[in-house]
Amino acid sequence: MTRRRIIIVDDHPLFRAALRQTLAGGDATVSVEEAGDLANLSKSLDADRDCDLVLLDLNMPGVRGFSGLLLVRAQYPEIPVMIISAVEDATVVRRAFELGASGYLHKSEGPTEIRRAIETVLAGEVFVPKGTTITGDDEQSALMKRLATLTPQQVRVLMMLSDGLMNKQIAYELSISEATVKAHVSAILQKLDVDSRTQAVIAAARIEEGQFEALFATGAEKA
Repeated sequence: MTRRRIIIVDDHPLFRAALRQTLAGGDATVSVEEAGDLANLSKSLDADRDCDLVLLDLNMPGVRGFSGLLLVRAQYPEIPVMIISAVEDATVVRRAFELGASGYLHKSEGPTEIRRAIETVLAGEVFVPKGTTITGDDEQSALMKRLATLTPQQVRVLMMLSDGLMNKQIAYELSISEATVKAHVSAILQKLDVDSRTQAVIAAARIEEGQFEALFATGAEKA
């Protein structure tokens, strides 16, 4: 009997517990683990990378917009990631797929639909919410796909650039040399096809998709 390992990443313990019961209740083939943030997810996956699916909330402490998805996809590219979020905006859903998500599940869905979505992704397919179109490109699609090529460290550096940190401060925070930070910045500029740090920061802001923070606030009320 093949055992499937799923990790739920959400900062709300009650939601994690409810989702865990939905997924593992009565199914001996499913092993469900929980993580309250990305640090604990990394700890679990670094100890054992054999994981069939990560269920990731977009709105968690220390994560802005799609930065959590970018980090997980960059650090563990072989592990499928399904977003499970209270944010139901169609553009946000589309961006998640452009950044490498294997599925997007609304938190408002019932147990039957949740199980169907999980089984769809575990079967190697993509799960798209009903009524949502993810085909076709718009003016931001190319940028999203370029952002998806960043390494985990480059994602961290880009987020710190967007916070206004200088190379020396970034080097200190990441425990690396300033020369290494400069190399990362150069690589980021090249991958994003921009000419300056300022343009890179503008690109980073796109991760939040304009009104993303407002959408998150709305989602938090629903969650």
